[in-house]
Amino acid sequence: QVQLVESGGGLVQAGGSLRLSCAVSGDISRDVMGWYRLVPGSYREWVAFIASSGITNYADFVKGRFTISRDNANNTVYLQMNNLKPEDTAVYYCNAPLGNNLYNYLWGQGTQVTVSS
Repeated sequence: QVQLVESGGGLVQAGGSLRLSCAVSGDISRDVMGWYRLVPGSYREWVAFIASSGITNYADFVKGRFTISRDNANNTVYLQMNNLKPEDTAVYYCNAPLGNNLYNYLWGQGTQVTVSS
């Protein structure tokens, strides 16, 4: 069973940066991969997508601040987060969306990002 392992989260001050990693135990070369985040008491929202071609798409609230990238050779997806804001505080997850709110893999444990003001 393919596993997703997110890492790189932490506590950072507003305006700071973090780089998240998502290591996948299977071949992601043909997958669209995405980053998502979950705020307690809210719903999981998508943050960014990257296609197998490298084409990217971002939620409006992270455009210009976050960058998604992928390393297919190492089955890893990254999220570079710059100019972090307190409202970015959440648990961040990665997965491969299939549409209709379906995902290719079971969710990992996520990585906590906390941004202090």
